[in-house]
Amino acid sequence: MKAAIRMISIATALFWIFLAAFTVSAVYSFIKDVRFSFGELEMPTNLTEENEIVLCLPITVENKGLFNIGSFNVTTEISDLEGLVIARGNTCIPVISRNTFVTVRHNITVNVEELFQENTNMIFNDTTLLLYEAVGMSVAEVIPFTASTNITFTWGAPLYNLEIGEPEYVAVNRTHTLIRTPISFENHAFFDVVGNLATRMYDSENVMVGEAQTVIEAPSQTFYSGYAEICVKNAVLPSIRRLEFHLQ
Repeated sequence: MKAAIRMISIATALFWIFLAAFTVSAVYSFIKDVRFSFGELEMPTNLTEENEIVLCLPITVENKGLFNIGSFNVTTEISDLEGLVIARGNTCIPVISRNTFVTVRHNITVNVEELFQENTNMIFNDTTLLLYEAVGMSVAEVIPFTASTNITFTWGAPLYNLEIGEPEYVAVNRTHTLIRTPISFENHAFFDVVGNLATRMYDSENVMVGEAQTVIEAPSQTFYSGYAEICVKNAVLPSIRRLEFHLQ
């Protein structure tokens, strides 16, 4: 019985020695022979047909170590300083084999239309945002490892310092008048502002009596100045009470 207990003790000790050696070897190989490279965040200047912006972060993993890397996972969350989550992105690679070189594109999708509906302040004012980045993996597919960081960055408003001037009335002929409204803003966003500006005119009974479209093109980091124009019959001019502008 004593011999059996002694053998179990020896086996247990050998197991823990082996486990410790394996852990040290795996961690040392991971630190020495695994390289991570995060490229520059790619920010497209154009929106998709769904009014989305797809931010892309290229990530390169070079595993020259002795062991595979399992469950490589990258999570990104962008929020404002009040805690409103603007976008999330997650990328997972089940296994990165030893002696391999892997490049993955980590995407974060922002729905601009939904964003502006929830936070109209971001349309007209530059805002500080918080980016949370977390990386997790299993060294040698068994030893968990995680790291995370928080950074702040500035969101540029697409319609910064928007100004709508007094309408100008220009006679076209005896029956029609052209109403020209000056509009200006600074596009501080990293994407272009391109769309149709709809001008709608309403009378005292809240009935729309005129509508027109003006093309807006304001590349990123530029100043825009132009006119929203609408031609109306002279007969309806006395009844006009308000103009509305909608960027589509």
